[in-house]
Amino acid sequence: MSTKTTNTSSSPHILILGMGGTIAGVAPNPSANPLQYEAGQLGVDTLLSQLKSALPEGIRLIPQQLANINSRNLSEELLTQLGNAVRESLLNPQVSGIVITHGTDTLEETGLFLQSTCSKLAASLGKRVVLTGAMLPANAPGADGPKNLMASIGWAATSLDNAPGGVYGVFSGQVCLAADLAKRHSSALNAPIQDSPSSPMHLINPSWLSMVRETLANFKADLPIPAEDAWPWVEILTSHAGAREAAIAHWLKTGVRGLVVAGSGLGGFHDAWKFALEQAAKQGIGIVRSTRTGAGPVYPNIPEQDAPGFMASGKLSSAKARVALQLALNAADLEGGSAKSLTWQDFFARIAVLPEVR
Repeated sequence: MSTKTTNTSSSPHILILGMGGTIAGVAPNPSANPLQYEAGQLGVDTLLSQLKSALPEGIRLIPQQLANINSRNLSEELLTQLGNAVRESLLNPQVSGIVITHGTDTLEETGLFLQSTCSKLAASLGKRVVLTGAMLPANAPGADGPKNLMASIGWAATSLDNAPGGVYGVFSGQVCLAADLAKRHSSALNAPIQDSPSSPMHLINPSWLSMVRETLANFKADLPIPAEDAWPWVEILTSHAGAREAAIAHWLKTGVRGLVVAGSGLGGFHDAWKFALEQAAKQGIGIVRSTRTGAGPVYPNIPEQDAPGFMASGKLSSAKARVALQLALNAADLEGGSAKSLTWQDFFARIAVLPEVR
């Protein structure tokens, strides 16, 4: 059977969800300046048609356009829609796998979100959800989108002997867990995956695969997907020279539910913020310490003892820690707040305190 793209879902297929991004972008003058472009211009059906005969034989593909945006404009409401679409599609027995084309600017938030809310379901069903995108627009010379999309379709269709079900990222011939995706360079073609624990797709590293299985096994349950209008308000604040207490005091007067502090070094923050942050925690505002360095974990009670109500981000970046804190606060809200209820710290630990895949 030849590969087809179709609008019918009555037979086994891989669903291709389009979210926009650079992979769907177009540059006015791609030869002269491929980095000057408008994201989210081409539909996912067009992206698939560009692959033509290179698509694998025997795989049916069904495109679905969920959004077509520049991912810097990603919203929480859209994350809810994406998460619900993924979960619904995973439960469809005709869907054998899911590939999501996405912009790279906020890929780390979406990767963390989907792995925290959908990976247990995907693993239990033996299906793979794969995030991919591109660093060059679709009409640029040497555009990386087609290769990434091809590789993602291949990974979604890979035999379960090679990899368990779950939520993954695929870029530049490498595969990683979706929560490990992070854009750590402004323009390098492997930017979303260059610092992520990953494996070459053509020769899967057995130790990486073993630790993937360990990570999936240690994640006990998917967290609830917040309703579109129920995402807790969480902000990221960066500690820096000359930090002022008023910057924290301002947030205590708003409806903010959580603060992620991108601290210096090991996650420490300016002394001027100490009292105000402790007051915030006493008011029930969730406080998570992360680091602005861009790499390395943040540990509890290092470099100083954490105040009550504070948590360390572990290996999560500030952007990922923000989404994790939102999911944790939402899950705690749904618990109802009884004496036996799990706290936001309990739910946050499910995401941040996991074995690190290397």
